[in-house]
Amino acid sequence: MTSRDLRTAAPHDPPRRCAFIPPWLAELVDGPQQVERDEALRRARAQRAARTTAVPTAGGPAWTVHDAGSGTSLPGTPVRRAGEPETGDVAVDEAADGITATLAMFADVLGRDSHDDAGAPVSLTVHYGSSYNNAFWDGTQLVFGDGDGRVFERFTKPVDVLAHEFAHAVVEHTADLAYSGQSGALNESVADAFASCLKQRLLGQQAADGDWLIGEGIFTPAVRARALRDMAAPGTAYDDPEVGTDPQVGHMDDYVDTTADNGGVHLNSGIPNKAFQLAAVAIGGTAVEGAGRIWYAALTGGDVPPDADFAAFAAATVAAAGSHADAVQEAWARVGVEPGRRGGQRAVHPQPRGRLRVERSGGFAGRTESAEVDLATDDPDLGDLVQQAVLSSPTHDAPPKPDMFVYTFTVDGGAPVRVPEHLLTGSQAELARRILGSGTTEV
Repeated sequence: MTSRDLRTAAPHDPPRRCAFIPPWLAELVDGPQQVERDEALRRARAQRAARTTAVPTAGGPAWTVHDAGSGTSLPGTPVRRAGEPETGDVAVDEAADGITATLAMFADVLGRDSHDDAGAPVSLTVHYGSSYNNAFWDGTQLVFGDGDGRVFERFTKPVDVLAHEFAHAVVEHTADLAYSGQSGALNESVADAFASCLKQRLLGQQAADGDWLIGEGIFTPAVRARALRDMAAPGTAYDDPEVGTDPQVGHMDDYVDTTADNGGVHLNSGIPNKAFQLAAVAIGGTAVEGAGRIWYAALTGGDVPPDADFAAFAAATVAAAGSHADAVQEAWARVGVEPGRRGGQRAVHPQPRGRLRVERSGGFAGRTESAEVDLATDDPDLGDLVQQAVLSSPTHDAPPKPDMFVYTFTVDGGAPVRVPEHLLTGSQAELARRILGSGTTEV
């Protein structure tokens, strides 16, 4: 099943083989190595409270870039601070330039002082993990992998990736949109919107002149792709024999109900992405000074609850738009969203399975991989591990972090157990390592 087949799959009968983004993950990511990296991240979080000197404190430099040295201990070694010269390390200097430009845009245009609006020093980490294909905000700092060099370039290369992650921090300190379903898709979309605003600002472009591509340059030249996402034309960013076809949707008629990627936050974010692009072009001028200011006012105005759906957020943007209210309302209407008519999050009903299934979804790219085994015949020795990791483990109430992975374990048609990567237990990490390494498939 192709990535586009997922768009029309019935929510009550999800296909057994489909791709949330593209059918490529088995070739892209080494399952066992990735899980080991994620387990190391979990350990690093548990240890971080004991460290007192690694993260910048108030009153220090505006930002500090750290080098993880291809390891997973965060934040890593400080290598460049605000006001210091270039180091010659491309990733370090890209992160430095990116955070400087991002802070300036939020301060100069939106009047915001860092992500918390109180001047919090920004901590960034580059060279995270070995061939790590991701970037994320973990609630404390911005983290960037170097990519595998085959499909992905380093994640500091496109400046909008950095702005996207910083915007997640802004969302956390404002509306705090829950990272699941429509609110999670809004979280992703707001991050994309401000990422595109920064890119266009650096290029000196008006909204009508922008290419509206997110993550341009994140793929290697071997991949037939313009970018990771296209806000102006969701679903058209890439089309490659190995990577697959961009499955992002741009209208509510194509909204996808899925259990993957926290309810399709990267897939369905194309809908509010397109609304922002339409509004920005209709309003005119630069994206950040037009639609950007309106979206920011909605985000900070107190009318957007953490569980907001598209209609609720649309209503807040229309209310904040002033003389541009008609243009903003029309932008939402063109993607099938009627502002103010709140419908709540869409229910997700996973199909029970008679096999043990392990799935990892999310990440900056919104990718999903899974594998499953028959406990009776494929690996009968998994019984104790499954009991510890799945049957004795409830689904976590803790919300996932933006752009971090989420693991889902489902056995014998039972309720899925979902665990954010930073909360994986040792048995869950081991089970994921063993299953994802035994024949990974895409969903």
